[in-house]
Amino acid sequence: MNEFIFLLVAFFIYFLVMVLGFISLFKPVFRISRVSFYLSVTGFIFHTVSLVVRTIQSGQAPFTSMYESINFLAWSCVLAVIIFERKFRLERIAPYLWLIIVALLALASSPALPKEVTPLVPALQSYWLWLHVSVTLLGEAFLAIAFVVSLKYLLSQNKGLTEAEARERKEKLDLIAYRAVAVGFPLFTLGALVFGMIWASKAWGRYWGWDPKEVWSLITWLFYALYLHTRLAMGWRGKKSALIAVLGFLAALFTFFGVNYLLSGLHSYL
Repeated sequence: MNEFIFLLVAFFIYFLVMVLGFISLFKPVFRISRVSFYLSVTGFIFHTVSLVVRTIQSGQAPFTSMYESINFLAWSCVLAVIIFERKFRLERIAPYLWLIIVALLALASSPALPKEVTPLVPALQSYWLWLHVSVTLLGEAFLAIAFVVSLKYLLSQNKGLTEAEARERKEKLDLIAYRAVAVGFPLFTLGALVFGMIWASKAWGRYWGWDPKEVWSLITWLFYALYLHTRLAMGWRGKKSALIAVLGFLAALFTFFGVNYLLSGLHSYL
């Protein structure tokens, strides 16, 4: 079986879901939202099959290169969106989330990223790879939801809405962002820091070495720790919290992309 066939089908389904979502922004139709949800689940199934095929054929985890990592992050984002769509009815937020997913898959498909399977370096030949990377990327997927929702909060306009409607919309956005961080932050903590430090100890004989990716993972963690602390201990809501969530995800993006291409370190092969 060819993994890329399944991935291509998933991509076109996600693209269709995105287009339907943007159409619904201008002409809300309940049936469109239902069709979009079932399409997203179908695309997720094809996407999952492509990852399984890749794993079986390569005999290793499906996130040991930049192409694989971006692909798995996109898969994780789809899972997070499906879960939150069922819970919160994302509606006017979902199209922008699907835009990110489509962009991630388009980036993964870029000719600049090698697609061939390469043998793992010794440091990656560990079951801790599965735990460290998969849980980290799952956490970042939920943090991506918080990022988009927070941007929507900061940029939203209240044209055509009463004061009560505008307040209700912003309260919902604030709640969704908080719930997304509440899920993503523990996953990111467990994957990036806890599992990462345990793996570092086993692979390199130390828990922490101030490697660039370790440092930026910690910076990302501090942003979201600040988000939760100021919200739970100091009662922050609204714009302040949204701004922290946006800055936190920008730090996460730099950790994922910037460190790999701009800074050298032990994680440069990912």
